[in-house]
Amino acid sequence: MSLHDLIDSDAIIASLKAPSKKQALQELSERASAVAGIPAREIFDALLQRERLGSTGVGGGIAIPHGKLPRVERMLGVFARLERPIDYEALDGEPVDLIFLLLAPKSAGADHLKALSRVARSLRDPSLTARLRATKDASGLFLLLTQNPAHHAA
Repeated sequence: MSLHDLIDSDAIIASLKAPSKKQALQELSERASAVAGIPAREIFDALLQRERLGSTGVGGGIAIPHGKLPRVERMLGVFARLERPIDYEALDGEPVDLIFLLLAPKSAGADHLKALSRVARSLRDPSLTARLRATKDASGLFLLLTQNPAHHAA
């Protein structure tokens, strides 16, 4: 599974202005709602429920909020590059400026974990994250996320 399978070009936010984690999750929920056709409130509530278990800020300025919803038909992602890093209660205490939201069907099981692992592995690549941080437009971010050869490895 590659990131190309998870994200569409209309699911990229190139310069998200969000002063807080909650606001960032609300904005991402709105975009995911537009992509998936599911109410943003349902998505936002699922993300908050997951965050209560522990922060999805994985370190290195990266967060991977995720959730399973009954009305999600296929795994899908939304990516945002924040204009300014925000406190995300990340595991390393560092502010977050790259967020990859992942939604999965309630029945996804192990596929959800595989997709999370793929996103995490991709975003651990320092050369990719440096290029994502330097790219200002959505089409460039989409290309970086979906065309990078490292993302196609199994």
